[in-house]
Amino acid sequence: MNRPGLMNSFDLRKSPMKPQPLQPIHHLAGILLICLCNGIQADTTPSNFMARAGIIDITPTNLPIRLAGSMHPVETSIIHDPLKARIVVLSNASTRMIVGTLDVCVLPEQAFKPLQKGIAKATGIPPNHINLSATHTHSAPPLTGLFLNDAETDYLEWMMDTVIDGVIKISHQPEEPVRIGWARAPIPEHVFNRRWLLKEGANYENPFGSHEDRVRMNPGYGNPDISQPSGPTDPILEVLGISRSDGSPLALIGNYSLHYVGGVNGISADYFGAYANWLKQYFQRDYPEKPFVGLLTNGASGDINNLNYALPVPPPKKPPYQKIKEVAQSVASKTAELFEQMSWETQGILAVQNKTIMCRTRRPDQKRSLEAQRLFEKARDKHPTQWTRQEIYARESILLKALDREVPVSLSAIRIGSGCLLTLPTETFSSIGLELKKASPFAHTMVIELANGYHGYLPTPEQHRLGGYETWMARSSYLEIDTSETITRTLQKLLDRLDYEN
Repeated sequence: MNRPGLMNSFDLRKSPMKPQPLQPIHHLAGILLICLCNGIQADTTPSNFMARAGIIDITPTNLPIRLAGSMHPVETSIIHDPLKARIVVLSNASTRMIVGTLDVCVLPEQAFKPLQKGIAKATGIPPNHINLSATHTHSAPPLTGLFLNDAETDYLEWMMDTVIDGVIKISHQPEEPVRIGWARAPIPEHVFNRRWLLKEGANYENPFGSHEDRVRMNPGYGNPDISQPSGPTDPILEVLGISRSDGSPLALIGNYSLHYVGGVNGISADYFGAYANWLKQYFQRDYPEKPFVGLLTNGASGDINNLNYALPVPPPKKPPYQKIKEVAQSVASKTAELFEQMSWETQGILAVQNKTIMCRTRRPDQKRSLEAQRLFEKARDKHPTQWTRQEIYARESILLKALDREVPVSLSAIRIGSGCLLTLPTETFSSIGLELKKASPFAHTMVIELANGYHGYLPTPEQHRLGGYETWMARSSYLEIDTSETITRTLQKLLDRLDYEN
């Protein structure tokens, strides 16, 4: 199999200064000077945190294969850069947990549940302490059926076996005593709300023959019919550092609310993989013998992308993968800078709170069902590339009728020292992530979407009323309109329970 090389090395010359190992200090004057200048607290207390981490290659080996990021099936035989599962195992005297990412578009229950069960059986880590999220690269094989793109079942089975075997190997590595650090910084220049309000009198037809939508996703540059974005963005990069006592990083977990970058035509981990590669190159300069894992989780970004439609004309077109490299270097270099600034915790709490709630699903009404059946019968003998948007959504309406009236939605709140992680199995709107962060009692909070399952987009009731792609009834958006309020309340209760762990 032909595998072209990884992305060209990023320019490290503009990187922030490299964090230096902690040095023993023998004089009080030296201690005071270091503390005043660098904000570092001299602490000889042994750490109660232990960690190990590793990377598993999940790049498909049987080509050609379909990619997930299109309504129509698209095959590729090109591997631009590999897909990875990145795993961090963290523990203290009372708790063991896994936080990991997979370079896949979404991680449905038929993938996550076997992974969770297999990893728990092999490692002894409680199933509800195993948290895995999809990075949401659109350049990976589909693991579940969405629109006309059905799951690549052979790849799905192989990938699950590969990840479980890889986690077993990681769990056999020696644990290392580590320190925990948290830091954050805004990076607003890459995040834009992709849903735009239409001006009074402007309208367009959605796939159901209606002109009632007041929002248009990705409306194009210089569109005279749009007024302003329909929601906010969350520009904050949150970073959890896991460091050895010598100053070298064992792992860094980033969280940034940018859906993906895209603009590629082969298998790729998108900017999530490029972010991890940049950090690895950066830290290997000073710690070549120290294994390191960097991973980037996807924040609440169901309505966010990298395109600024406030511009009157399109920006200059970039070569393939160039935008991915630029965003990755920007976010990764800021991560390295934050690592240098972290205050370290050697003692602290690890805890997990979980709740599975039953959420109602939406169904097409009788009128819609009849129209969907008519359109489907008209299209069923066409080649998939010839199906119209209306016909694709007609098929989705028929498939939705097979869904249960209620589905289990798994939510988690994870305490790591002075910060926490919240996980949702949805493409979560940015305003929901901001609300959860505001309600959190912890100094640092990550909201990780597309984790531990997949249940489509999660707009607020207000955004549902405005309409637009993310609200259109399909397997990509099928939860009841008020589900975001139920999920938010549940996560806030889990946060309160975590706070009681003090």
